[in-house]
Amino acid sequence: MLRTPHLALAATLGAGALAIGPATATSPQPPDAPMPTDTAGRDPAPDDTADEVAPTPTGEDESPAPGGSPSPAGTDQGGSPGAAGASAQAELKDVDGKSVGSFSVEEENGRSVVTVTVTGLPAGFHGFHLHGKGVCDPDAVDPATGSPFADAGPHLSFESASHPDHNGDMPDLLVDRNGGGTASFVTDRFRVDQLLDADGTAVIVHEKPDNQANIPDRYSHGGDTASPAPGGRVGPDADSPRKGPDAETLEAGDSGRRIACGTIARR
Repeated sequence: MLRTPHLALAATLGAGALAIGPATATSPQPPDAPMPTDTAGRDPAPDDTADEVAPTPTGEDESPAPGGSPSPAGTDQGGSPGAAGASAQAELKDVDGKSVGSFSVEEENGRSVVTVTVTGLPAGFHGFHLHGKGVCDPDAVDPATGSPFADAGPHLSFESASHPDHNGDMPDLLVDRNGGGTASFVTDRFRVDQLLDADGTAVIVHEKPDNQANIPDRYSHGGDTASPAPGGRVGPDADSPRKGPDAETLEAGDSGRRIACGTIARR
């Protein structure tokens, strides 16, 4: 803080004497008079010292960041990538080409934050996945299931896996009775650049809930499993019902037809 001596204040105010002490008045000092000292020869009190020289402003904060050095732009104080990173988005459309929602993904601190919002869909839980090709053609119908958007391919998976361990497997989307729904979650299963590869990636909403292949062994079925025993089953139980999820369940969680699709593009 800059301090101004009493002499300068007296000249500025054009006033008479300045009071020093409880009731003692002093006469103005000549301009060239030396600054007074007390009887012990000590310097005047801090308020009576001469002007201090202010540091020359540089327009920048020179204070170092924690750790001893300023943080580079775009990073946090630990030097890791900052909160904002790569991002992508998709518009979801139904088989008639009507917009029914949006999807977005943004990288934050090495993970992907996913947000989806939908309107005009049937109430209830819906399977919600990323698929391996960025194509959404409602006229591309799967001959086996009659589902549209078949050209989006199977669930996104960077290595061989069964549902719900595909990279593109996500939590079910809950839609209310008015047809609206919103969900947001964080995942480390994929990064934005992985969704923007040469094949692209599609977002698919299905008509039914995704059971996440949660079929306990107490339930039996007559179909095949995704990974039967080598050489097939032999012995007395060869024709008995199978246990647990079947091959279809391990592919998509029995979530049914694809009712909305969107291709992911960089935002």
